Amino acid sequence: MRKFMNITKALADEKRVRALLALRQGELCVCQMTELFGLAVSTVSKHLSVLYQAGLVESRKEGRWIYYRLPDKKAPEAVRQALEWVEQSLSGEPRIAEDLEQLKHILKIDPVEICKRQCRS
Repeated sequence: MRKFMNITKALADEKRVRALLALRQGELCVCQMTELFGLAVSTVSKHLSVLYQAGLVESRKEGRWIYYRLPDKKAPEAVRQALEWVEQSLSGEPRIAEDLEQLKHILKIDPVEICKRQCRS
């Protein structure tokens, strides 16, 4: 029951759902997600933490940066089903298409440069 509640809590926020769908493009660092959503680093980190606690994302740390990705095929069945449901339900949503278009531009920028820019703000 706890796992189910964590997953539903994680999916109850638009930014978290959009983050999951952005991660379909591959691993992203927190600064790239911050750039995508225009939120404070702490806010993005909190959203990603909720997703992590639910098992909907995995993370790795490299130097100062934390990178997030969708879990692999070894993820629990409930997690795999939830991710599949989100993707199927929202794949044609205009906001998601906008995010993916913006993400294409963000991915062309060195994450170090994005982070430096955010630190100056």
